[in-house]
Amino acid sequence: MPDPALLPRRDFLSWSAHGLTATAVLDLLSRQQGLLGATIPSEAADPPPHLPPKCKRVIHLYMCGGLSHLDSFDYKPSLEKYHGKPLPGSETPETFFGKIGLLRKNDWNFQQRGESGLWISDLFPHLASVADELTVIRSMAADSANHTPATFQANTGFRLNGFPVLGSWMSYGLGCETDELPAYVVLPDPRGLPAGGTINWSNGFLPARYQGVAFRTKGQPIDDLFPALPAGSVAGPGSLAFDRNSELATRDFIAALNEHHQLSRPESDLVARMKSYELAAKMQLSVPHVTDLTGETAATQSQYGLDRAETADFGRSCLLARRLLEQGVRFVQLFAGGSFGSPRINWDGHEDMKENHAQEALRVDQPIAALLSDLRQRGMLEDTLVLFTTEFGRTPFAQSEANVLGSGRDHNMYGFSVWMAGGGLKHGTSYGATDEIGWKAVENPVTWPDFHATVLHLLGIDHERLKYYHNGIERRLTNVHGQVVRDVLG
Repeated sequence: MPDPALLPRRDFLSWSAHGLTATAVLDLLSRQQGLLGATIPSEAADPPPHLPPKCKRVIHLYMCGGLSHLDSFDYKPSLEKYHGKPLPGSETPETFFGKIGLLRKNDWNFQQRGESGLWISDLFPHLASVADELTVIRSMAADSANHTPATFQANTGFRLNGFPVLGSWMSYGLGCETDELPAYVVLPDPRGLPAGGTINWSNGFLPARYQGVAFRTKGQPIDDLFPALPAGSVAGPGSLAFDRNSELATRDFIAALNEHHQLSRPESDLVARMKSYELAAKMQLSVPHVTDLTGETAATQSQYGLDRAETADFGRSCLLARRLLEQGVRFVQLFAGGSFGSPRINWDGHEDMKENHAQEALRVDQPIAALLSDLRQRGMLEDTLVLFTTEFGRTPFAQSEANVLGSGRDHNMYGFSVWMAGGGLKHGTSYGATDEIGWKAVENPVTWPDFHATVLHLLGIDHERLKYYHNGIERRLTNVHGQVVRDVLG
């Protein structure tokens, strides 16, 4: 913002009276309330709460590539007995590469953890220390063994793109506790984007303002948040990048165009873009503050693993997620893993499970455990829901020729594990089960619509009442499916 002492009074009044950016910045400065500004209400036709909410915000930890439930949260002692033997029966499993090798036991030892005795493997030693916070669903089932459609389904409930993700539905239904940061923030893995790219935080057919906003955790958090400065000039957030007269003339011209358009087409995409610029102006002040992790104590930074090369990336994401929630953001989504490449940068353990999963678990185990402990210590876990999901699991048999015991596992959509933690749940427990070898969900199978219905329920939202009319259809996150998994509720 220009220094009024350096501007003639007429010019300063012109600057402060015109332009969405100027108005937004002046509004922010006038409140003197810190970052947690005015709330943004729900725009749903039938706004929540539809029932008493157990939590009001979400952190979603998404493990890209297909985390092996058999090596993490679903202990199958029978696999050791059948290790090196062929899959029984005559059914041919549907897998991505179609190679059905011999049965393979778990690569990490399992132990019962905490007071609850929840089975968790040595793949996650730090997470095992907070086992009593977890509610594990061991009977998830998906409809695709292909990464991209399976990732879409995990996030939107549909295998095709073009549908809003969970974070967009949540911000549409609940609004935001601040107008100075987005309701829905995404923290991608710095190594690469997930399968399907930015579609995974798309607003779909919901208004554009409900799309997720991606932040970086290293370097500049958001591209082009601040205008480029002329060579040799020095300025801070909100400073003018051009000479005074040009800047004022530009603002006046844009303000006139905006005013005309708002009167003629108040619901257009351009109005949504104008509102995004209003938000961007406020973010010029709020983002540098919330993304600056140096104010955290050395103990906190070490707790999240910021002092270790292996854990620093995901540790920054987890710590930033907590800070974003503290400032009123509703939904923060963290991706662990990118899409494709060699060597692999995700949980897709086709070639060598031990090498692949050991690498990926080392990056996230300590930061996730620290996040849960930190939220609990700060009194935030009571009204925060933490989700840990992946698109599918891995096969109990090796990905190899029929008579070979290979070192990798293929995709398994028939049965896998996810977990939740936080408000409104039974902690330190598991729900559902796969069969004796961990191939298929056989006890209380849970679909993605069931999972999404349960998440919305914990937020005080009836999944059948959160709708948006699009192309002649009342659309829902859960489509025409979904049952709340009531046995996991506290």
